[in-house]
Amino acid sequence: MSSRLANLLVCRNLLDDPIILELAVSLGKKADPQTEYRLASRLIAEAERLGFSGNLIRAYIVYRMIVDENLVARTMELSNGKIGRSLRQAFEHDIEILSPFFTAQPSEYLVTEILDDYEPTKPPLIKRLEGAAVLYAEFSKKWTVSSLADAFLGYYRNYGSGDIAVYRAFRWDKEKGLVGIENYDPIRFTDLIGYMDQKNELKRNTLAFLSDRPANNVLLVGARGTGKSSSVKALANEYFTHGLRLVQLTKPQLVTLPELLKTLRRFAAKKFIVFLDDLSFEDTEPEYKYLKSSIEGGVESLPPNVLIYATSNRRHLIKETWRDREQGDEVFRADSANETISLSDRFGLVINYRAPNQNEYLAIIDHGLRQNGIILDPEELRLLGHRWEIEHSGRNGRTAKQFVDYYLGQNQK
Repeated sequence: MSSRLANLLVCRNLLDDPIILELAVSLGKKADPQTEYRLASRLIAEAERLGFSGNLIRAYIVYRMIVDENLVARTMELSNGKIGRSLRQAFEHDIEILSPFFTAQPSEYLVTEILDDYEPTKPPLIKRLEGAAVLYAEFSKKWTVSSLADAFLGYYRNYGSGDIAVYRAFRWDKEKGLVGIENYDPIRFTDLIGYMDQKNELKRNTLAFLSDRPANNVLLVGARGTGKSSSVKALANEYFTHGLRLVQLTKPQLVTLPELLKTLRRFAAKKFIVFLDDLSFEDTEPEYKYLKSSIEGGVESLPPNVLIYATSNRRHLIKETWRDREQGDEVFRADSANETISLSDRFGLVINYRAPNQNEYLAIIDHGLRQNGIILDPEELRLLGHRWEIEHSGRNGRTAKQFVDYYLGQNQK
């Protein structure tokens, strides 16, 4: 079995993994039980860290085929989910080589039976790695090399491989590239009370984008604490299985936006929202010119798998004062005015989030409390909510959430 691993064609990255490499060494030295126990110890540690269950050798190899980018998965990303006949044949060749590890129990070739049907302490991996349940379920059926290849290719098509398959959202680092966000906000649209028209408009635009229909870059504008950022973050949770990923970009990083877009072009089978949160500029800040050029007007167009969503408290993203409106020394004042508003104009869809009225504000509080099993009398809810609003920064979704946290902290044991 170990000698066959050296014949892998398109999944040779597996041979770079230290545990799989140790597996090959262990099988090549059957008389050395210490090597086998060391391997078993490392697999158990990974099972406890990641939640592997059942046949640990099979679970680990499948996991590595999911989270490590191989030639097949990379090619599918570049070609929008397709691979050629010959590459598929090479992939089936590799699955044939790996099939003994998928079918045999580890105790048939290693010294211990503990790896045969392992139960981890933490929740199983398939509950936390989206889409993996379907892939792992293939092994409970009567599979063939061809059907297993179909299952892996379907997974790569829907989820990708490597970090793209694991993370919903990323931050951009010029040196490291896309860095997955481990503890991404799990917020869903059902957690956001009110603003139905705004949420529906945002979802319609995003679904058009995911369906390869025309869609617009989006600017979400309005009062603070109204759920603009939460609405964008919810998209990555709602549409992860549709191939949507979020990439957060800060204002100082706008100078590297062309490099980010070049990176995202590589993942043609996925859709990306580049998220610019709480965006605004002073007229002396040059970064907005990079954003203008990337959205529309630059030599290199925005990739078809990328849209830019931004939130701001300002309708016109570049600060303008009354003094700016005076003619002053500038001969062509209209040109400066056009420059000031031209960035906002590049967002084809502008969604306005107003501050909630009293009933909407109280509904947000009521929803948050009910999620935690607490139902207040309407009059008590009104009095407590109104008092909190006066004592804090006004009426908005953020202060409503802060009241819920305060109430729960003071009244739950």
